[in-house]
Amino acid sequence: MSHRWVELLDAERLTAVVDIGANPIDGDPPYLPMLREGLCTVTGFEPQPEALQLLLDAAGPNERYLPHAVGDGGEHELKVTWMNGMTSLFEPDVARLSLLNEFARYGEVLSRHAMATTRLDDVTDLGPMDLLKIDVQGSELTIFQNGTDALAGAVAVHTEMSFAPLYEGQPLFGEVDAELRAQGFVLHTFATLKKWPIAPAVLDGKIFENHQQVIEADVAYVKDFGRLEELTTAQVQHLALLAHFVYGSTDLAVRCLDHLARTGAADERVLPAYAESLGRSVALDGVRSDR
Repeated sequence: MSHRWVELLDAERLTAVVDIGANPIDGDPPYLPMLREGLCTVTGFEPQPEALQLLLDAAGPNERYLPHAVGDGGEHELKVTWMNGMTSLFEPDVARLSLLNEFARYGEVLSRHAMATTRLDDVTDLGPMDLLKIDVQGSELTIFQNGTDALAGAVAVHTEMSFAPLYEGQPLFGEVDAELRAQGFVLHTFATLKKWPIAPAVLDGKIFENHQQVIEADVAYVKDFGRLEELTTAQVQHLALLAHFVYGSTDLAVRCLDHLARTGAADERVLPAYAESLGRSVALDGVRSDR
């Protein structure tokens, strides 16, 4: 599909996505629309051999996948659980899991393996990173703390957040949110919200209905859009692209494109072209509403 506004944006390279915990069983990644249109590259990390092979077998020309377990650089024990999606370096908290229907079974540890980890900042061939997508069952905070140099250039982080502890010693939303804010990111949107039934209630025989307990969410953070002047032209370009193609955030995309046009960093036709691609009018609030 042709996007004239993308051509006018004239980014020097494709948007660079890094996916830590790229296991394909977790469903389509949020950046898939960009990847399908040839607008991004993907560097994925997946230490589980079976999952890594699935990724390698299906990889396109703009994708590469590496076997590293990203963490704090130390050696840890990987707990392989009954449900693959709960495999973690953290020990499942049996007492807490038992409070949620079926979760004690999902978190049953089937095997344990020693695993060396690599700091994100120590991956020498990482290349640029605009979007970090991460789903590592509790190790997100450790990776953020050991990837500050890489994250300094990123403009978006798509991370799983936990609101209820599923693992022993697992950092929850408040701690992870504080770390990302300290690194210059602000919460943008909840991409998904996972609710689960509290045990032992099963109403009308429907175990996965009639519940409100929030346990996890996929949350998108972006570099503070109130300080676009502190970002490079390339960063604002890629933030605009991610806002549109990954999150459908036309308001954030417009703010980025308007900033680029006003500062002379983009063709002045880029915003009208964006509006045309949407099939909608775009008015700017305040003193620039006549533009």
